[in-house]
Amino acid sequence: MKIIAISGSPRVGGNTEILLKTALEVLDGKGIETEFISLAGKSILPCTACTACSKQARCILKDDFDPIFRKMLESDGFIVGSPVYFGSATPEMMALLDRAGYVSRHNGNLFNRKVGGPVTVARRVGQNFTFAQLLMWFMINGMIVPGSSYWNIAFGREKEDVLKDEEGIRTIRNFADNIAWLLKKIHDEP
Repeated sequence: MKIIAISGSPRVGGNTEILLKTALEVLDGKGIETEFISLAGKSILPCTACTACSKQARCILKDDFDPIFRKMLESDGFIVGSPVYFGSATPEMMALLDRAGYVSRHNGNLFNRKVGGPVTVARRVGQNFTFAQLLMWFMINGMIVPGSSYWNIAFGREKEDVLKDEEGIRTIRNFADNIAWLLKKIHDEP
């Protein structure tokens, strides 16, 4: 079993990365293979709605999308994380998800029944909308999203500020614990 975490933050080592790595730490501790992927420094072009992906299970745009998409397909699920940028997810994250969703849905719903969900962080507000924005993507792709003790959000602006949000960290840890539990149930493991 494998879960990947994809950070849509352009900040390496920032709060989004900290939250995602917190989740992966819990999953590792439960015997789940994990991998962290950062979109920082990568080029992910926006979807052009050309529908070429409906003829083949890949996107024809030439950038850093395809290796990440392949890892999404090969995993049992994934967590995506984004800081809030003016009330929504980062453009890089949405470009990745828009294109991945197009390829998946045009080729038999390739993400159907994978496990995962979103994580968001902001200085003050916007986490709920961004969380909902990302959650809707998981839902339309037929994925299974476990709950937690609250929404998977946290507060922080400067690097490591999120570590001061004890409830946020606890929520992310509970979310990851529920992912591990669910994966083991799906795979009939105790």
